[in-house]
Amino acid sequence: MPISYVSVRGNKFFTISLSLFLSIEILIFVGLAGSLPLPTPCGRAPHKAACEYMMSSAVTALPETPGELFDHSVKFSMGQALVARALAYNLSLYYAKARSHSHLLDIMNDCIELLDDSLDQLANVVDRKKNPGPISTDDVQTWLSAALTNQATCLETLEDRKFQVEKGAMDAAAQNLSHFISNTLNIFMSSKQKEAGGGGGGHRRLLSDSFPSWVSAPERKLLRASLGEIEASAVVAKDGSGTHNSVGEAIALVASLAGEGRAVVYIKAGIYHENLKIPTKQKNVMLVGDGKGKTVIIGDRNSEDGWTTFQSATVAAMGDGFIARDITFVNSAGPAKHQAVALRVGSDKSVIFRCSVVGYQDTLYTHSKRQFYRETDIYGTVDFIFGNSAVVFQNCNIYVRKPLSSGQDNFITAQGRTSPDENTGISIHNCKISAASDLAPVKNKFSTYLGRPWKQYSRTIIMQSFLDDIIHPSGWSPWSGNFGLKTLYYGEYMNSGPGASTSGRVKWPGYRASITSTEAQSFTVAGFIAGHLWLPTTGVSFDSGLLG
Repeated sequence: MPISYVSVRGNKFFTISLSLFLSIEILIFVGLAGSLPLPTPCGRAPHKAACEYMMSSAVTALPETPGELFDHSVKFSMGQALVARALAYNLSLYYAKARSHSHLLDIMNDCIELLDDSLDQLANVVDRKKNPGPISTDDVQTWLSAALTNQATCLETLEDRKFQVEKGAMDAAAQNLSHFISNTLNIFMSSKQKEAGGGGGGHRRLLSDSFPSWVSAPERKLLRASLGEIEASAVVAKDGSGTHNSVGEAIALVASLAGEGRAVVYIKAGIYHENLKIPTKQKNVMLVGDGKGKTVIIGDRNSEDGWTTFQSATVAAMGDGFIARDITFVNSAGPAKHQAVALRVGSDKSVIFRCSVVGYQDTLYTHSKRQFYRETDIYGTVDFIFGNSAVVFQNCNIYVRKPLSSGQDNFITAQGRTSPDENTGISIHNCKISAASDLAPVKNKFSTYLGRPWKQYSRTIIMQSFLDDIIHPSGWSPWSGNFGLKTLYYGEYMNSGPGASTSGRVKWPGYRASITSTEAQSFTVAGFIAGHLWLPTTGVSFDSGLLG
């Protein structure tokens, strides 16, 4: 059913130009299906009305080849993202002037930031043929998956912060844009599957070294180097011995420095009460501390105090190539404050090495793109590893904390894949899952599950890991009723420990109690995040394939 913009335009509290809303009206395509002959490519589209409208927008002849169809769909989606961004910006201007609408300004700022990142991802796809380096199928799939994830996040914020009149136009813009991008991703993956004869994942070359090769030789040195060997662009110290007293000031400085190389910020031991943002445009930032528990960055933003989940993060990194080493990230809001993120990462080819991420609910937001975590400790209670990135955790400690009250369950993961065409998921490889010190004495009073399906195509794999006895025999928990139980992909492979038995696990259609070694290979560093192509440059150790 189409959503009208008339009630929004007639609101006496604010006005937005008619030309903008005429543009927005283009987005309101729902209900067109069936009014025109359905073009053949749209018969396979996940959102047929959106596909039909996109096809009808062709100025000249309809695209004939899969390549032409894909290029047209990408450019069309990019145009609609610009329109949605203009709407969000105009709404933000109004909310900035209306003091009683400060919470709505936060929502629009989230959507603007997410739309800016989506535009960057779509631009990567449009310009892929101009790129001097090789562009893989995984690159394009990652960029489109991230753009789709961004719209899902904007919609979640709109839904969580229910508001009536103004919501209609923005909600429609985000929803319809997500349909266009989802169709674009489907066109791309369908064409690639045909080229490959219908093959699936797990086809990438495995290497024998200990890190994914998206990390270059110089960056590999950085991650392995002693502090004395690192040449930092800025040094942060509480005692005044550095170039800056706050991490935020140092990040602002390196953002202003010219050059395309890596910017290294060394943060000396100390407790820093700050909330930090590394935006999409600020790439290749590396934060280096003196070690877990020594260099500590603390924030306390949370949903109960009015922050969106997206903006509650103590540290948020969206710029590609983000690396953090030897730092503890904390959200100290406590379990009663509900959603409170310690670290949010939406950076492609990012690495978190020898860090600690501490919170309760929603501790680590692995928002989007390709991520790798090694020798990192993650603490939390409810959905404390969540998001829709393609992420591998390797040699990490996952500690479940004592929740707010007896009767509350713990859920380690909540993966947010919304389309079967996305290359996203959570892979936990060679890690240890156990009770934190506060839960251990009372662990029998609480149930802990490996995860639950936040979105319809949720995907999480636990393999070659140690599972303590805190894991409930059923292993996994539903989100709500039967939602996602047929379409999710949850799997276990060669795990050990008292919580690893799969004999009492759930019997859902989407759950796999024992995936094959071939399936497991597709969720390794090389198979899942193409890490053998970029991790070597970071210098972080990694296992490219399965152990043994």
